[in-house]
Amino acid sequence: MDVCILIPTLNEEKSIGDVIDRFKRLGFDNILVIDGHSTDRTVEIAKSKGARVILQSGKGKGQAIAEAFQLLDNEVVVMIDGDGTYLPEDVHKLLKPIQNGIAEHVVGNRLVDFEKGAFTRLNLIGNKILNFIFRMMYGVELHDILSGYRALTKDVYKSVELKKHGFEIETELTVETLAKGFRIVEVPIKYKKRAGETKLKPFRDGMRIALTIYELLRRYSPGRYFYFIGILLILAGFVIGVKVVLDWLRHITHYLMATLTALLIVAGLQIMILGVLSDFVFRNNAQLRRELIELRNEIKKLKNR
Repeated sequence: MDVCILIPTLNEEKSIGDVIDRFKRLGFDNILVIDGHSTDRTVEIAKSKGARVILQSGKGKGQAIAEAFQLLDNEVVVMIDGDGTYLPEDVHKLLKPIQNGIAEHVVGNRLVDFEKGAFTRLNLIGNKILNFIFRMMYGVELHDILSGYRALTKDVYKSVELKKHGFEIETELTVETLAKGFRIVEVPIKYKKRAGETKLKPFRDGMRIALTIYELLRRYSPGRYFYFIGILLILAGFVIGVKVVLDWLRHITHYLMATLTALLIVAGLQIMILGVLSDFVFRNNAQLRRELIELRNEIKKLKNR
């Protein structure tokens, strides 16, 4: 396949040379490094190893990847971080499901085989919590949505709409793939301790990712997005209603609170009904997109015969 190795970097001089060398030894010569204006020798080393290097126009890993997707035109793009945590030798595991026609987007699952010290205890717990939240909200069996080692077909990376500029980019890529009707699978990979210091801020970035998981629910399943709002309003109405009833039994009347209780419960029910209708329309559209993708793939196969 026509494969491009995409490596977003920022101050990765300790590891970028080794990552590029190992991909070269595997036979991958088309390597693009998109650099976030490193202040060390990252760019110099990448160029000396034969990689094509461009400086991103903005800031953040998400913006770099979105910009690279606009520039590239290869059949498949393999994303990998330049910090040496992922093994280039695992690339064939990611490409195999695409070659076999099983998926259009493949994610490397780090959580099944990681080196001691690759995750701090806080990061590991945070990863598992965020992945659990994702599975609960989206109903999709993915266990490492934050992995930075991925393979995507041209159909996927040219159609996803990326707006997140930070570490939320992996979550957005996952949701956009699902929302656009493409197939996504995970494969087990090894994960090593990084060469330099991590740029991830556990609490700040963890909260951003959690909010992104909920925010992006509108793109994947609007119905579920409305369900959560509706349930919160109904629960709020129920809690206030309990107080109104208990005080009424003590001969204390709250006319305004009783009205608020009714409004909250009715509003919650209406929002949930809106969610049901939205989900019905969205799922029909998603199914139609999936069928169109399959039809296009069949036409391509017939042309190639």
